[in-house]
Amino acid sequence: MYPIDRASRMAAANIRLDGVSKNYGPMIVIPKLDVEFRAGEFTVVLGPSGCGKSTLMQMIAGLERVSGGKIVIGGREVQDLEPKERGCAMVFQNYALYPHMTVFDNIAYSLKIAGFTKAERQARVEVVTKMLGLVEYLHRKPGQLSGGQRQRVAIGRAIVREPAVLLFDEPLSNLDALLRHDTRIELADLHRRIGATTVFVTHDQVEAMTLADRILILNKGRIEQYDTPKAIYHYPASVFVAKFIGSPPMNILRVVGDGSLLRLPDGHPVAECHLKGQFQLGIRPEDIAVDIGAGGTGLKAQVRYKEDLGSHSIIAADVAGEAVRIATPFGAETPDRKLLLLSFPSHRLHLFDAQTGKAISGAFSAATKEQK
Repeated sequence: MYPIDRASRMAAANIRLDGVSKNYGPMIVIPKLDVEFRAGEFTVVLGPSGCGKSTLMQMIAGLERVSGGKIVIGGREVQDLEPKERGCAMVFQNYALYPHMTVFDNIAYSLKIAGFTKAERQARVEVVTKMLGLVEYLHRKPGQLSGGQRQRVAIGRAIVREPAVLLFDEPLSNLDALLRHDTRIELADLHRRIGATTVFVTHDQVEAMTLADRILILNKGRIEQYDTPKAIYHYPASVFVAKFIGSPPMNILRVVGDGSLLRLPDGHPVAECHLKGQFQLGIRPEDIAVDIGAGGTGLKAQVRYKEDLGSHSIIAADVAGEAVRIATPFGAETPDRKLLLLSFPSHRLHLFDAQTGKAISGAFSAATKEQK
């Protein structure tokens, strides 16, 4: 038998959804959706509650039937197959462990049902529990474990089958903040070691940004953007993405272009731009420069509140009637006054259509955008 990490890497399969849709009667949860998750990658499906991400996951796993379209895993159509026939393993939010079974029996149960011999089960469970740091808990039952340990047992039960696809449905939401951080590190390390195709559903942007090779952002069942974490953060495809990713999120301001300048509602110019019409202008809180000198000519910002987080501060302010958040550099001192002068570096600006919210490329000079 191959070690489990080698076996999983050999088995990794891509997932392709061709026109997949889901509806419950007249209610459309997911319109026709086309996307491919690459073999061996860690893909995070991210979005707010009710956007369809868990439904999408359950359709891949076979727990929900598709209303239309095809699901292809490793070149094989699976939309009409039972879950056990798809080569997927799933880790649930609530662990779903058998409370009367030991850790060993929970992990080995699927192997037993599949007809593996006792020696084969013992060998596989030994590899998995060493990988997950569970060896000393093999004879305990789930009620004798912490939340983090139970989650690792659930993961072990999934990977012991050496699946082609590993599915996670918000597996960290029941853990406290510190344990979520530690478990994220464990999951990232586990993926590097076994290399299985992984699809991870969450509403937590930190989990998405730290774990994903690629992030699929859903909004009302539709794809807003599918790209690397870095690309999504620095080049959001829409206002929805810009405001969903980032803490604090990107500032979005109403502006009007006159063919040479973009102006705020009060008429103050904020950037050079050759476009005319109404737009939405985006800038991340950490990209706003605060002028602490006297007699500056920047945008006037009325400070409403300042959160001192020790290493940096978050300032909430009003600019021309628009709410703006400013994140100061780590360790930087900010003046304790009610009126600040701000400047928006042009190479850090994003422009979006006022009606659709979609990003507009080429709004600012290529030379400045390349500085990003």
